[in-house]
Amino acid sequence: MKPKGYIHLYTGNGKGKTTAALGLALRAAGAGLQVFIAQFVKGMHYSELESLGRIPEINIRQYGLDCFIVNEPTEKDIRAARKGLEEVTDIIRHHRAGVVILDEVCIALHYRLFGLEEIISLLKTKPEDMEIVMTGRYAPVELYEYADLITEMKEVKHYYNKGIDARKGIEF
Repeated sequence: MKPKGYIHLYTGNGKGKTTAALGLALRAAGAGLQVFIAQFVKGMHYSELESLGRIPEINIRQYGLDCFIVNEPTEKDIRAARKGLEEVTDIIRHHRAGVVILDEVCIALHYRLFGLEEIISLLKTKPEDMEIVMTGRYAPVELYEYADLITEMKEVKHYYNKGIDARKGIEF
């Protein structure tokens, strides 16, 4: 009998949501589980793409273009996110991974790249033994009902507020 899988939600305004999800991915891969990571909104080349790309149990895909966070998303941004949602839906429904990470799905929801109802519907199709991790600021409270584990990252102090730019290997 396979162990039960749970739904995680890592949210809040503090640093570490994606980092926590990637740590879980490494642990799962080390245990021999197949991991699929869908990075919504992200289209830049982050350093984790290099390291995770070397691990055969982990498949990471980006479904974002340029950073639109300071502007409104374009139709191309919406299409990229929707493509990701379609691929993730297929992976979950056909049980193609033991762990599925929806990185920045809450940001995608916040910017209305797809609807909350679509994510809730997807969560309802989760195979019993699959682990699903959702990350991102602005998690809608409706997701709290579906999550078995919720961690809120709270920013207490961040050097970014002193003008320190993101650093390769640390923030990207």
